[in-house]
Amino acid sequence: MISKITEGVRVSIVTDYQQEYSSPLQSHYVFTYRILIENYSEHTVRLLRRHWFIFDANGVIREVEGEGVVGVQPTLEPGASHEYVSGCNLKTEMGKMRGTYLMERIVDGNQFTVVIPEFMLIAPFKLN
Repeated sequence: MISKITEGVRVSIVTDYQQEYSSPLQSHYVFTYRILIENYSEHTVRLLRRHWFIFDANGVIREVEGEGVVGVQPTLEPGASHEYVSGCNLKTEMGKMRGTYLMERIVDGNQFTVVIPEFMLIAPFKLN
């Protein structure tokens, strides 16, 4: 598990290779990632936007930006958490992702950026 805390908000990631949806002969590798967002700050916060950079081993970089995460803009009171699962496909058996969330403090409307730490996406057979 990879974790990082920014302004009291902790982001933790666990990845998984999806062999049943992947097709190495067609250079199609599918990964899922489970993200846990925990609010350790003293303020209620809301996740407004996400911004991802997805890298594969061929040097291809994709950028994905949008509202919320998997269709929601979760609000987290102090001590609360939100967990979701999403995924991506790569043309190589390994790559990495990193990004940011744009968050808002409900009490004053101030917006801040939370870092999503870089994490690796590696097909298990690549590790042998």
